[in-house]
Amino acid sequence: MVIDSHCHLHDPAFADLKETLRLSMAHDVWGAIAVGCDPETNAQTLEAAAAAPKAVWACLGFHPDRTDLTEDDLERVEAQIAAHHSRIVGIGEIGLPWYSLDGAPDPGALKTRGRARLDRLLDLAIRWNLPVALHAPHGAAADALAALKHHGVERAVFHWHKAPTAVTRAIVDAGYLVSVTPDLVSRDRDRDLVTGVPLDALLVESDGPWEYGGEFEGIDSGPWLASRVAEEVAKLKGLPIEDVMYQLSSNTCRLFDLMWA
Repeated sequence: MVIDSHCHLHDPAFADLKETLRLSMAHDVWGAIAVGCDPETNAQTLEAAAAAPKAVWACLGFHPDRTDLTEDDLERVEAQIAAHHSRIVGIGEIGLPWYSLDGAPDPGALKTRGRARLDRLLDLAIRWNLPVALHAPHGAAADALAALKHHGVERAVFHWHKAPTAVTRAIVDAGYLVSVTPDLVSRDRDRDLVTGVPLDALLVESDGPWEYGGEFEGIDSGPWLASRVAEEVAKLKGLPIEDVMYQLSSNTCRLFDLMWA
């Protein structure tokens, strides 16, 4: 059994939570870390965790590539984290903008605003001793790593990690984790990442309901895909799938301080 370390269970695709979890269990996925993106999806994520407390664990977030989110939205998220810090297992997804910089009239201003917002959220992670699930792909990863170190955040995962090898090595050397998605099955970039990163620094995720190509073309995306990612990790590491699933689950429990660990 394995845990999906990053899934958007607030999405309408998972409106039938009981069926989502049943299907996940049928694929050897016994739970999911549910992440939010804004005040509304955070509230929905809390509801999902309350409905299935043994299989869904909530993180509250503020998505950095959502250019429609305002300072008022950020204040509402900060208030949610303060009110529910004892009920959640982390803050996420949060991070730094990257995809929204492309074509933006003033990408420098977006980056400056994004870093200021991340600083505020990392302050809350420190205050409440919570780990963070980071959206910091490609060129944002090094800056996010610097922010973690600056604030003294000890627990973090770079979700759907994509960065130069040297940056990945620095992330792992600093004690943080990186996560891979079903893209691992077909992307050489992701396969090289898993080959080069120690198993105890890895997590697997679906990022559901994000849709994937290749063997997943036309297949609904959800927590159940995390077991297929774990299977591919095992192949690349040359280890028994049971051992790899156990280690990946242990990594997730260690990061988010879940009782199973």
